[in-house]
Amino acid sequence: MKNLLVLLLTSSFVLFTACDNDDDSVEIIDSSRPTGELVVSRSGDFVAQNGTPTQGNAALGTDDDGTNFLRFSNDFMTELGTGTVSIYLSTSDTFMPDPGNGNPDLMVVGAVSGNGEAFFRIDGGVDSKYTHVILWCGTANIPFGNAPLQ
Repeated sequence: MKNLLVLLLTSSFVLFTACDNDDDSVEIIDSSRPTGELVVSRSGDFVAQNGTPTQGNAALGTDDDGTNFLRFSNDFMTELGTGTVSIYLSTSDTFMPDPGNGNPDLMVVGAVSGNGEAFFRIDGGVDSKYTHVILWCGTANIPFGNAPLQ
């Protein structure tokens, strides 16, 4: 009984002191968004493919910390009801997978999770050989659109 009482008192002390928040000035930094201004180096408008409503603009840029991002504009829209729409940087407007050789013409960026403005952090540099952004629907095995980067 004595051990149970000590355990309850210790648990209560830890519970009430561990959750004490004396500092309400905590700033949460979202690493999926650019820090400061995004300086755009190349951009292009999406061209819809295969009857999708794809539209908007894609832009490659660097933030104040030197981190690379791909940004989709506020008016970005594509078909989202078919499953995952993957985002690739590509050396052309055609999706050309070559997994046996490490997909030298493609660089996966991420997946579209919704319409409207979105940022995709790209770790490392972006080779100038990538001239297009491709929206690829793996479920239907077709492109939903591409944007030439100029």
